[in-house]
Amino acid sequence: MENRCSFWLPKKKRFCANFRINDSVFCGNHNTRSDAEWVPCPIDPSHSVLSENLEGHMKRCPLLKQAQSLSSQPFYQKGINGGKDDEDEGDEKGAAAPTLASLENATSLMKRNAVYSMTVPEFSILISKIQSIHSSIRNDIRDSYRVPEACDIWIKREVDRKLPFQEKHVVQQASILGNLEEFGVLEKSSGDDQMEQCDSDRSSGDDNGVPAVVEFGAGRGYLTQMLADCYGIKRVFLVERKSYKLKADRSLRQKESLILERLRIDIEDLNLKAVESLQGVPYLAIGKHLCGPATDLSLRCCLAEESNQDDAVQCCSGHYLRGLAIATCCHHLCQWKHYINKKYLMNLGITKDDFHAITWFTSWAVDADHGSDLSDVAGCRLHLQSIEKKECVEDVGGVAEIVQNMKAMERAVVGFMCKEIIDMGRLMWVKEHGLETQLVKYVPPTISPENHLLIAKHANHL
Repeated sequence: MENRCSFWLPKKKRFCANFRINDSVFCGNHNTRSDAEWVPCPIDPSHSVLSENLEGHMKRCPLLKQAQSLSSQPFYQKGINGGKDDEDEGDEKGAAAPTLASLENATSLMKRNAVYSMTVPEFSILISKIQSIHSSIRNDIRDSYRVPEACDIWIKREVDRKLPFQEKHVVQQASILGNLEEFGVLEKSSGDDQMEQCDSDRSSGDDNGVPAVVEFGAGRGYLTQMLADCYGIKRVFLVERKSYKLKADRSLRQKESLILERLRIDIEDLNLKAVESLQGVPYLAIGKHLCGPATDLSLRCCLAEESNQDDAVQCCSGHYLRGLAIATCCHHLCQWKHYINKKYLMNLGITKDDFHAITWFTSWAVDADHGSDLSDVAGCRLHLQSIEKKECVEDVGGVAEIVQNMKAMERAVVGFMCKEIIDMGRLMWVKEHGLETQLVKYVPPTISPENHLLIAKHANHL
């Protein structure tokens, strides 16, 4: 034990078990180091290196080959889907001193500090604005819990027992597909019939099939696995920037009739038009729990260059979107630069700083006990009345004290309102691109409080 690290691990209630490094009582992980000596790796900023070793590290970084390989791919285009910080702003920039609005990526801590720096009247006005906007959109969001018959083999666990099974995830995946089926994007036929339908569609040019699926933020790919098992999709593209173990790829590749491609790339850098095997092929875009700005990046990836409905139908770009289903989540990670519909928010009087505050408020939606349906905020104005009373009194603690004294349920109500406002802006942007669109709650909040599903299809799709 004398040679072990002396760093105390409070959660484990013991000392670190690693060996000490020379001339220190700590291991390499816990040894005190000067921040001035360390710099983020330019290839992958998730790790740091000593500045004096940077030149050598650049030649042997484990991710160097991956980065070089990716940059040579025809579908790689740095930042193509990232958006711009000043797009849609026009002449609306205020003359106030620089705040969070001038930052490209605001952390949750920065957002919180900005909210706490508000005056009580400013906070009160923002809460009132959120209530007013939400009251005008709340009737456009409905519950739609669907478990289609086609997914029975997963619900009844009649699939390969080696595949991971967690009921809450299976129910979410099934409801996503069920909503697509109800919306007319997926056929109601069985998996084998659907496979035959896809074959005939490809040869005849019929618009009713969905020959390909692109899953954004695919992770291990089990949403696509269910889609392939239950609806017989023929061609699959899994887009994911990270590497995962226990992926569905092995099971999917065992399907003789299915062609699988995994694109290891950040959605922000993906030029979908340049994916050669997708050109000329109608496709369905899906994503389960696309965190924060990943939803905006995916929408821009699919639709940014389809200027109107006619262009989309005529497939001018060589490929086209047949429909989409994206389950949004982690709205607190959203950034103004990436957000898809700044114009919508600005027309509602939401500024950049307001947006940062609203995204921070969304984290409150998961603060409370979700044993009850807190996402049904239509009848929760009584909870917000107590907030308004507090806001009428200037206090030494200011906004920070008001927030800290709010009940979890009060915060959750505000959080859900903000989530729905953000997702409604996304819905309106998709509508502007000629698609029929709905925003639904696809599972009860007891299964997941992150239960918004954006679904869309082209108007000519039957």
